[in-house]
Amino acid sequence: MYEYELQHLRAAELIRQAEHERLVREAVRGRRAAKRSAEGAAEAEAHTWRLRRHRHPRAA
Repeated sequence: MYEYELQHLRAAELIRQAEHERLVREAVRGRRAAKRSAEGAAEAEAHTWRLRRHRHPRAA
C-alpha cells in the first residue's frame, strides 16, 4: 500500500511540474510574440516596400 501512495504522490508532482513548465512556455511565447510585433511595426515604418539590393553584382 505504501508504494501505491508513493506512486500517486509522484504522479501528482509530475503533473504539477508539467503544468508549471507549460505556463512558463506560454509566457515566453507571449513575450516573444509581443517583441516580434513591436519590432515588425517599427521596421515596417522605417523601410520602404522594396528590398535592398547590392550595388555591385557578384563576380562569376
